[in-house]
Amino acid sequence: WGSFSVGQSTLSRFYSLHFIMPFVIGFLSAIHIYFLHEKGSTNPLGDINHISKSSFHPYFSLKDFVGFMVVLLALSVVALGFPNWLGDPENFSMANMKVTPTHI
Repeated sequence: WGSFSVGQSTLSRFYSLHFIMPFVIGFLSAIHIYFLHEKGSTNPLGDINHISKSSFHPYFSLKDFVGFMVVLLALSVVALGFPNWLGDPENFSMANMKVTPTHI
């Protein structure tokens, strides 16, 4: 995994792990939601009674989908309509190869 110096192999491992991590988290979240919505959830007291289980699938699946679409729409509007809201003004400075940027 590298030592005190950061070499090419260390950077490759770092970037590959950080690239795959969101996909792993997304997959585990999808599996969790699938089983929670299919099997239902028991009450907080841990009662084994099947009457106290709440069925999640029809209502909460649609609710999750609508919530996901609302958040996706909001982020899309910001990212596509107003990209400068989330940006750093220094990223849009004119390039000059003879001058070192101030943040370096």
